[in-house]
Amino acid sequence: MLESAKTKTNYFIHINLYFFLKRLSDMIVCTILFLFFLPLFLYICIRIAKKEGKPIFNREVRVGKNNRTFVMWSFRTMTNGSKVIRQLPPYPFPSSWDNGVPNYFKIIRDKHVTYTSTGLWLSKYHLDKLPQLINVIRGDMSLVGPSPERPEIVDYYNRQQMKRLKVRPGLTGYAQIKGATNEKHGLKIRYDLYYTQNCSFKLDAMIFFQSIKRLFKKKD
Repeated sequence: MLESAKTKTNYFIHINLYFFLKRLSDMIVCTILFLFFLPLFLYICIRIAKKEGKPIFNREVRVGKNNRTFVMWSFRTMTNGSKVIRQLPPYPFPSSWDNGVPNYFKIIRDKHVTYTSTGLWLSKYHLDKLPQLINVIRGDMSLVGPSPERPEIVDYYNRQQMKRLKVRPGLTGYAQIKGATNEKHGLKIRYDLYYTQNCSFKLDAMIFFQSIKRLFKKKD
């Protein structure tokens, strides 16, 4: 009994230390990255303002750790008309999903969405996510974690699916390196839950470097 209590205590100390050090490293790394990319950040702002006009940024409500909502920032990649289309529900959600979001559920992007010339370039190199470094510095997100989810989908989560909200959402994550972000919801949830149950510096490092590797492969 005492041994079991000691094991639990050691686990909580270990996991709390992990989250503390991860938050600290997120702040340090993302502050350095933001300062490094600041000239590029300003260039993109000026380019969007001159070529496509305002708004420069796209703001979307997402659900973070412990079911807390936040505004996720990114550079605008679509025309203003397409931005309105994208904000509409892709199709009506069922009035009741009693057992949570079904495994077969998949968000279908609107075919009428039109990207700007700058937006295509930003999307190709994932530079549209650059403002999310600010989200990480603020504590809304982390470098590594499950992808930020829409509130209207989280509303239908069951108890098991809610477990993916135990950690901060990330710029990249386990589901992303497994190529599950555009797949059915069940597969994405499975990878996200694996991460929340096994998160560690070793797993974070593997995800981070695999993400960079995938990014350079796309460029080729």
